Amino acid sequence: MNRPALHALPGIDPAAAERAAADLLAALGADLSDESLRETPRRMAAAYAEMLTPEPFHATTFPNDGAYDELVVVRDIPFHSLCEHHLLPFVGVAHVGYIPAERIVGLSKLARVVDHFARALQVQERLTTQVAGWFERELKPKGVGVVLEAEHTCMSLRGATKPGTRTVTSALNGLVRDDPRTRQEFLALTGRTAVHA
Repeated sequence: MNRPALHALPGIDPAAAERAAADLLAALGADLSDESLRETPRRMAAAYAEMLTPEPFHATTFPNDGAYDELVVVRDIPFHSLCEHHLLPFVGVAHVGYIPAERIVGLSKLARVVDHFARALQVQERLTTQVAGWFERELKPKGVGVVLEAEHTCMSLRGATKPGTRTVTSALNGLVRDDPRTRQEFLALTGRTAVHA
Protein backbone atom coordinates (compact mmCIF):
# COMPACT_ATOMS: atom_id res chain seq x y z
CA MET A 1 0.00 0.00 0.00
CA ASN A 2 1.30 3.46 -0.91
CA ARG A 3 1.24 5.64 2.22
CA PRO A 4 1.75 9.40 2.02
CA ALA A 5 4.70 10.39 4.17
CA LEU A 6 4.28 12.44 7.31
CA HIS A 7 6.85 15.17 6.91
CA ALA A 8 9.21 15.70 9.82
CA LEU A 9 8.24 19.14 11.10
CA PRO A 10 10.25 21.13 13.63
CA GLY A 11 9.55 19.85 17.14
CA ILE A 12 7.39 16.97 15.90
CA ASP A 13 8.57 13.35 15.89
CA PRO A 14 6.28 11.69 13.30
CA ALA A 15 7.21 8.08 14.18
CA ALA A 16 6.75 8.66 17.92
CA ALA A 17 3.44 10.47 17.30
CA GLU A 18 2.16 7.54 15.22
CA ARG A 19 3.21 5.01 17.89
CA ALA A 20 1.55 7.09 20.60
CA ALA A 21 -1.65 7.36 18.56
CA ALA A 22 -1.67 3.57 18.09
CA ASP A 23 -1.15 3.05 21.84
CA LEU A 24 -3.96 5.48 22.68
CA LEU A 25 -6.39 3.86 20.24
CA ALA A 26 -5.53 0.38 21.52
CA ALA A 27 -6.00 1.57 25.13
CA LEU A 28 -9.43 2.88 24.11
CA GLY A 29 -10.37 -0.55 22.78
CA ALA A 30 -9.93 0.07 19.04
CA ASP A 31 -9.02 -2.99 16.96
CA LEU A 32 -6.14 -1.71 14.83
CA SER A 33 -6.11 -4.92 12.80
CA ASP A 34 -9.48 -3.86 11.33
CA GLU A 35 -8.93 -2.62 7.78
CA SER A 36 -10.77 0.65 8.38
CA LEU A 37 -8.63 1.45 11.46
CA ARG A 38 -5.25 0.18 10.27
CA GLU A 39 -4.06 3.57 9.00
CA THR A 40 -5.76 5.63 11.70
CA PRO A 41 -2.65 6.11 13.90
CA ARG A 42 -0.74 7.57 10.94
CA ARG A 43 -3.68 9.75 9.95
CA MET A 44 -4.11 10.97 13.54
CA ALA A 45 -0.44 11.87 13.82
CA ALA A 46 -0.53 13.68 10.46
CA ALA A 47 -3.70 15.58 11.40
CA TYR A 48 -2.29 16.81 14.70
CA ALA A 49 1.02 17.72 13.07
CA GLU A 50 -0.87 19.78 10.48
CA MET A 51 -3.01 21.53 13.09
CA LEU A 52 0.05 22.34 15.23
CA THR A 53 2.35 23.64 12.51
CA PRO A 54 1.95 27.31 11.56
CA GLU A 55 2.46 28.29 7.95
CA PRO A 56 5.48 30.56 7.70
CA PHE A 57 4.79 34.07 6.48
CA HIS A 58 6.67 37.33 6.12
CA ALA A 59 4.81 40.40 7.30
CA THR A 60 5.46 43.03 4.69
CA THR A 61 4.79 46.48 6.07
CA PHE A 62 4.56 49.73 4.15
CA PRO A 63 4.96 53.39 5.05
CA ASN A 64 1.68 55.05 5.98
CA ASP A 65 2.17 57.64 3.21
CA GLY A 66 -1.44 58.75 3.30
CA ALA A 67 -1.23 59.44 7.06
CA TYR A 68 -4.32 57.25 7.54
CA ASP A 69 -5.29 57.42 11.21
CA GLU A 70 -8.66 55.69 11.43
CA LEU A 71 -9.48 52.08 12.22
CA VAL A 72 -8.58 49.32 9.77
CA VAL A 73 -10.72 46.27 10.65
CA VAL A 74 -10.92 42.80 9.13
CA ARG A 75 -13.84 40.86 10.57
CA ASP A 76 -15.04 37.27 10.54
CA ILE A 77 -11.61 35.68 9.95
CA PRO A 78 -12.25 31.93 10.34
CA PHE A 79 -9.83 30.09 12.61
CA HIS A 80 -9.46 26.81 14.44
CA SER A 81 -7.14 25.79 17.22
CA LEU A 82 -6.63 22.93 19.69
CA CYS A 83 -7.56 23.29 23.34
CA GLU A 84 -4.41 22.49 25.30
CA HIS A 85 -6.44 20.86 28.07
CA HIS A 86 -8.30 18.23 26.01
CA LEU A 87 -6.71 18.34 22.52
CA LEU A 88 -10.16 19.04 21.10
CA PRO A 89 -10.72 21.84 18.58
CA PHE A 90 -12.22 25.22 19.19
CA VAL A 91 -13.50 26.92 16.07
CA GLY A 92 -14.65 30.44 15.43
CA VAL A 93 -13.97 33.83 13.92
CA ALA A 94 -11.56 36.63 14.73
CA HIS A 95 -12.10 40.36 14.30
CA VAL A 96 -8.82 42.28 14.14
CA GLY A 97 -8.31 46.01 13.85
CA TYR A 98 -5.65 48.62 14.32
CA ILE A 99 -5.10 52.35 13.98
CA PRO A 100 -1.96 52.89 11.88
CA ALA A 101 0.90 55.07 13.01
CA GLU A 102 4.01 55.14 10.77
CA ARG A 103 3.47 51.71 9.13
CA ILE A 104 0.60 49.73 7.64
CA VAL A 105 0.46 46.03 6.81
CA GLY A 106 -1.13 44.08 3.94
CA LEU A 107 -4.70 43.10 4.83
CA SER A 108 -4.10 39.39 4.29
CA LYS A 109 -1.55 39.49 7.11
CA LEU A 110 -4.31 40.21 9.62
CA ALA A 111 -5.72 36.77 8.82
CA ARG A 112 -2.29 35.12 8.65
CA VAL A 113 -1.34 36.36 12.11
CA VAL A 114 -4.48 34.78 13.58
CA ASP A 115 -3.75 31.48 11.82
CA HIS A 116 -0.10 31.55 12.87
CA PHE A 117 -0.87 31.72 16.59
CA ALA A 118 -3.93 29.44 16.35
CA ARG A 119 -1.82 26.51 15.12
CA ALA A 120 -0.65 25.53 18.58
CA LEU A 121 -1.96 23.97 21.75
CA GLN A 122 -3.90 26.99 22.96
CA VAL A 123 -6.35 28.64 25.26
CA GLN A 124 -8.50 31.34 23.67
CA GLU A 125 -7.42 34.02 26.13
CA ARG A 126 -3.72 33.60 25.27
CA LEU A 127 -4.43 33.38 21.54
CA THR A 128 -6.27 36.72 21.74
CA THR A 129 -3.39 38.49 23.49
CA GLN A 130 -0.75 36.91 21.22
CA VAL A 131 -2.46 38.30 18.12
CA ALA A 132 -2.76 41.75 19.69
CA GLY A 133 0.84 41.60 20.90
CA TRP A 134 2.12 40.80 17.42
CA PHE A 135 0.53 43.98 16.02
CA GLU A 136 1.90 46.02 18.91
CA ARG A 137 5.45 44.75 18.29
CA GLU A 138 5.48 44.78 14.48
CA LEU A 139 3.53 47.96 13.68
CA LYS A 140 3.65 50.05 16.86
CA PRO A 141 0.16 51.33 15.99
CA LYS A 142 -1.87 53.96 17.80
CA GLY A 143 -4.27 51.23 18.88
CA VAL A 144 -5.12 47.55 18.40
CA GLY A 145 -8.30 45.59 18.94
CA VAL A 146 -8.77 41.83 18.73
CA VAL A 147 -12.02 39.98 19.42
CA LEU A 148 -12.28 36.19 19.11
CA GLU A 149 -15.56 34.27 19.17
CA ALA A 150 -15.33 30.47 19.26
CA GLU A 151 -17.20 27.29 20.09
CA HIS A 152 -15.11 24.91 22.17
CA THR A 153 -15.83 21.27 21.46
CA CYS A 154 -14.39 20.37 24.88
CA MET A 155 -17.49 22.14 26.23
CA SER A 156 -20.03 21.28 23.52
CA LEU A 157 -19.22 17.57 23.05
CA ARG A 158 -18.25 16.57 26.59
CA GLY A 159 -18.43 17.85 30.14
CA ALA A 160 -21.12 20.53 30.19
CA THR A 161 -22.34 19.39 26.72
CA LYS A 162 -23.68 22.80 25.68
CA PRO A 163 -23.48 22.87 21.87
CA GLY A 164 -23.71 26.28 20.24
CA THR A 165 -22.21 28.09 23.23
CA ARG A 166 -19.62 30.64 22.11
CA THR A 167 -16.80 32.15 24.12
CA VAL A 168 -15.84 35.75 23.38
CA THR A 169 -12.45 37.21 24.34
CA SER A 170 -10.94 40.59 23.59
CA ALA A 171 -7.65 42.43 23.77
CA LEU A 172 -7.83 46.20 23.37
CA ASN A 173 -4.69 48.33 23.45
CA GLY A 174 -3.79 51.98 22.92
CA LEU A 175 -6.56 54.25 21.63
CA VAL A 176 -8.88 51.27 21.07
CA ARG A 177 -8.82 50.74 24.82
CA ASP A 178 -8.36 54.25 26.18
CA ASP A 179 -10.52 56.41 23.89
CA PRO A 180 -14.26 55.70 24.49
CA ARG A 181 -15.28 56.84 20.98
CA THR A 182 -12.68 54.62 19.29
CA ARG A 183 -13.49 51.65 21.53
CA GLN A 184 -17.19 52.02 20.73
CA GLU A 185 -16.45 52.30 17.00
CA PHE A 186 -14.25 49.17 17.05
CA LEU A 187 -16.83 47.14 18.96
CA ALA A 188 -19.62 48.32 16.63
CA LEU A 189 -17.57 47.41 13.54
CA THR A 190 -16.95 43.93 14.94
CA GLY A 191 -20.61 43.42 15.74
CA ARG A 192 -20.10 43.54 19.50
CA THR A 193 -22.17 45.66 21.85
CA ALA A 194 -20.29 48.76 22.91
CA VAL A 195 -18.93 48.83 26.43
CA HIS A 196 -19.63 52.11 28.20
CA ALA A 197 -16.83 53.61 30.30
